[in-house]
Amino acid sequence: MSTPPRLRNIGPKSAAWLRQVGLRTREDLAAAGTVDAFMRVKRAGFKPGLNLLYAIEGALNDCHWQEVPEARRAELVAAAEAAIAQLPPPRGRPAAGPVTTTHHMVEDDDAS
Repeated sequence: MSTPPRLRNIGPKSAAWLRQVGLRTREDLAAAGTVDAFMRVKRAGFKPGLNLLYAIEGALNDCHWQEVPEARRAELVAAAEAAIAQLPPPRGRPAAGPVTTTHHMVEDDDAS
């Protein structure tokens, strides 16, 4: 049995998480969709960050995760937040607050 081809943006840790929730191929990811794939990993008890959300979207669109347009990232975050809000709170702990994204400005230090 051969190993499936490596997906763009999906490193060893993310690939292991995805395999453990039954998402082994690009076709599996496409059938689940970006947010559902992310939520499967989260519901399994792993602690994925937003980069996994963007990485899955990039893998499905064959682009680097940083090339996912800002508007699409905002849609994905909103959908993930809505799905996370539907999760039952962890036992013995209060529900977590909403997921937020912080944007940092990069200054160009081009000394001409």
